[in-house]
Amino acid sequence: MKTGSVLLTNAVGLHARPSVKLTQLAKSFSGVVEFALTPHGPWIDAKSPVKVMRVKAAKGETLHVRTDGADEDAALAAVLDLVRRQFDEG
Repeated sequence: MKTGSVLLTNAVGLHARPSVKLTQLAKSFSGVVEFALTPHGPWIDAKSPVKVMRVKAAKGETLHVRTDGADEDAALAAVLDLVRRQFDEG
């Protein structure tokens, strides 16, 4: 299992479009991709659009990400990079 964290800096935080982009990216990996707003959870399945949208994380919050599986390193790097790039909406 790999873990990392990243600050949400995009204007709308984790709402509609960013949530869809995160979910699509997470689904491209075979392993587990989860995130939380605290290092201790609760952990959200990043492959579930409904669960991701329900979080409504705002700009300035930290996303704690954990991945597990054969592609855990690539999954963690990709998710952290997507958030750092402001979901390509910056």
